[in-house]
Amino acid sequence: MKVFLHVCCGPCTIYPLQVLREKGAEVTGHFYNPNIHPFKEFKRRLNTLQEYAKDIKLPLVLDTNYGLTDFIRKVAFHEAERCNICYLMRLEKTVILAKENGFDSFSTTLLYSKFQRHPYLITLCDKLSQKYEIPFFYRDFREGWQFGIDESKELEMYRQPYCGCIYSEQERYDKSLRKK
Repeated sequence: MKVFLHVCCGPCTIYPLQVLREKGAEVTGHFYNPNIHPFKEFKRRLNTLQEYAKDIKLPLVLDTNYGLTDFIRKVAFHEAERCNICYLMRLEKTVILAKENGFDSFSTTLLYSKFQRHPYLITLCDKLSQKYEIPFFYRDFREGWQFGIDESKELEMYRQPYCGCIYSEQERYDKSLRKK
């Protein structure tokens, strides 16, 4: 089974990749994250992923273009729905590439984070699976949350302190704006 795995960063890749490989999957990672801000953060996450992927022999398809302008244009005046817009941007591109390149299925490391909108992600991936006629490999990777944290610390990986977008950065550091 060839799985095309959308990856948001190195640390969040650890557990999902382990699970998929244990299931016998041949995994290729796809880094496409136009939401990440600022540029230095984008580069740091990309570099950390590339170093990790090299160490564990994970093939990667990388979109190294800094896509913040496109992301901001899509979410401006729709900030309350920014996560859903962001998920669609990233996952639809992943699904299209998975289909075009003959993968058997797709998944995402976003299913690893306890901070992501898990039920929405499942619904979105199911819809994309139907639209593009490629199976969605679902697994609740959140069960390995602590394992991934511990492993990334042991590997001395850069661990980002917020989701990635300018809005999550502000919520992370401006206590008056944090989500309840």
